[in-house]
Amino acid sequence: MTSNEQHPSDEANPLRSLTLAQLRRRTSMKWRTYPADVLPLWVAEMDVPLAAPVVRAVTEAMELGDTGYPVGTAYAEVLAAFAGKRWGWDDLAVERTAIVPDVMLGVVEMLKLVTGPGDPVIVNPPVYPPFYEFVTHLDRRVVEAPLGADLRIDLGVLEEAFRRAVTGGGRAAYLLCSPHNPTGTVHTADELAAVAALAERYGVRVVADEIHAPVVTGPGARFVPYLSVPGAERGLALMSASKGWNLAGLKAALALAGPGAAADLARMPEEVGHGPSHVGVLAHTAALRDGTAWLDAVLAGIDENRRLLTRLLAEYLPGVVHRPGEATYLAWLDCRPLDLGDDPADVFLRRGRVALSSGIPFGTGGAGHLRLNLATSPEVITEAVRRMATAVD
Repeated sequence: MTSNEQHPSDEANPLRSLTLAQLRRRTSMKWRTYPADVLPLWVAEMDVPLAAPVVRAVTEAMELGDTGYPVGTAYAEVLAAFAGKRWGWDDLAVERTAIVPDVMLGVVEMLKLVTGPGDPVIVNPPVYPPFYEFVTHLDRRVVEAPLGADLRIDLGVLEEAFRRAVTGGGRAAYLLCSPHNPTGTVHTADELAAVAALAERYGVRVVADEIHAPVVTGPGARFVPYLSVPGAERGLALMSASKGWNLAGLKAALALAGPGAAADLARMPEEVGHGPSHVGVLAHTAALRDGTAWLDAVLAGIDENRRLLTRLLAEYLPGVVHRPGEATYLAWLDCRPLDLGDDPADVFLRRGRVALSSGIPFGTGGAGHLRLNLATSPEVITEAVRRMATAVD
């Protein structure tokens, strides 16, 4: 596998392409939840124009009236090619994939296949809040196995959670976030192989949310697909182009099964495949097939912004603890030294007019923290940190 996902690109940095005035014309959640005087650096939307191949694919579909139902395996085929080139993973089996509406709805469908009502689902907090919301709504029981102090999977804690989850002989699943949101942690091949070994030992089924897989920027960091590691044959995974290419509004994702989970995936109801948008599938396919130069330009911009944030925090908010992640375009900030209470995001919103994601919904370890979206212009990040600094003066 390659040692670094980012490749040189001649494309201009898409994060520098749009003005605030242009961005405020958008009608999505990021730009309509708060008043116009608030800088929104919260929900995972990128402040970029779409990659040209995606625009062409969607435009052609509109011109043709190609807005029916999705069919075929083109999305899976280009993902397999992308995985081979990007991650050195040549074993993505197209025949063991299925189109699902999006990653979280795909997670729900995978959990339905391997657990039942009331069964435990293990998560690693602090973690993406919908893990709690969707699992609970599905009538499953969340079991926490918190990350270690180094923000990595604590295998001892995870094993104890597995042991407790299967006590009495019930079924259990582990919802793995890889790369991890909000910390940006990229799990290593050894860590994932250890996870697979534990899962097999205790009979826990692993469902891996790998939506941020294309967004790895750390020097020397490499994304390792869970299904590529030894022992993961009974695993399930979800992938999508939505985070890498800012396509959340064009719904489409892929469910993937290891060889030992093929029969499980085959039991997924046929109607689930009606949920994805055909136009979304076309857009995601174009992104993975023809949008890698654009992606590399974005990754370079995110990496620059991560370094910029580190410098700005040292200058304006030296009390904030920031461990730069190697993946995602999100920054996890420990604001406890500022003594702003459990919800510093609320303070920065009220006093500084900057919208950030509260750490509390991320579960154990989230209080006193917040998540900041780096996928914007350096100017917006600079202004946001300056505003945050005035909020604590």
